[in-house]
Amino acid sequence: MTVTRTTSGSDPADVTGTPGSQPVEVTTTPGGTRIERGHEFIQLLTPAGERVSDPVFEFRHDDDVIAANLRHMVLGRRFDAEATALQRKGQLGLWPPALGQEAAQVGSGAAVAGLDEVFPSYREHSVALMRGIDPLDMLKTFRGTAMVDWDSRAHRFHLYSFVIGTQSLHAVGYAMGMQRDGLVGNADQSDNGAVLVYFGDGATSQGDVSEALVFAASYQAPVVFFVQNNQWAISEPIEVQSRIPLYRRAAGFGIPSVRVDGNDVLAVQAVTEWALDRARRGEGPTLVEAFTYRMGAHTTSDDPTKYRRREEEERWKARDPIARVRGYLLGRGAIDQAWLDALDAEAEALGVRIREGCLELPVPRLEDYWQHVYADTPPGLATQRDEYLAYEASFEQEDEA
Repeated sequence: MTVTRTTSGSDPADVTGTPGSQPVEVTTTPGGTRIERGHEFIQLLTPAGERVSDPVFEFRHDDDVIAANLRHMVLGRRFDAEATALQRKGQLGLWPPALGQEAAQVGSGAAVAGLDEVFPSYREHSVALMRGIDPLDMLKTFRGTAMVDWDSRAHRFHLYSFVIGTQSLHAVGYAMGMQRDGLVGNADQSDNGAVLVYFGDGATSQGDVSEALVFAASYQAPVVFFVQNNQWAISEPIEVQSRIPLYRRAAGFGIPSVRVDGNDVLAVQAVTEWALDRARRGEGPTLVEAFTYRMGAHTTSDDPTKYRRREEEERWKARDPIARVRGYLLGRGAIDQAWLDALDAEAEALGVRIREGCLELPVPRLEDYWQHVYADTPPGLATQRDEYLAYEASFEQEDEA
């Protein structure tokens, strides 16, 4: 099927400088999909909160699912705001804010099912909450009281990766393992799984990501590369990082790709579901570029006012992912003020738990870490432990004297 249409008024042209309102061609095939859509993106809910149709992708869920997505976005934003405030107060050493990227995270996270595995970078806070990760477990790393230590097997949500792009290789390797374990291409869909891996636009400049794309394409690994293009790799804008839209890079590796409005939770979920379905069926990898915007700093050690214009930020505020979903649901009568008040109360309770719980995180004892290296501590390591404990005890004796 071939469809020709023009880009909508919400095209990112006014931000990126790419041409708008141009004819684009969409080609789909029954056995596999390759999508060429020029500079436009897939959108199902406009910034004004109006539903629009797309000739290829459809949101297949009801308003209750949309309301659940709104809840996840609101709670994710509250967690992020509290963590940012805790860092500003000196209670965390660092924090990577995710303000403005809630739809990209929640929409993609909502597409994860069954045997799927998620490999995050270090900013997927909303996805982590959706996968059941305790927010206090996420704060431990940034407070310095523990390593990244949640149960990745139980939650199928792997540990945060702070080395830029390295998780893409981990994800492809895991996906290839799923192939060998017979978890792909089975007639019973409940027996199939895929891998969803997140990274930012800056990570696409890393060699690890290119190598991951090579292996995924070569072995048709069941993996979805989810690029959160928030326009800025710290202080470098996207037009410096890439001379073409990021999603088009995948074509050089033989991987289908799609650019989606990353502030539209409906479109993100629809596109990610499609990509994960392909992977589970054994049709290989897909790259999804979620075109979104980082409203805050890269991390709390960064000052975006040094490299970013206020006018740009104001334009993106008008595309707030939460506001558009809230407006749509209110207009439909799917939620009311009482529903929103209850959600505000839930968010406030989460904020209290985060503020109080962060201060109560126990200070780790270095002696405990010897127990985390080997099941049976070898003699050499036991000697190091004993020498350290004796050294530590000597200070306690001096204090007593």
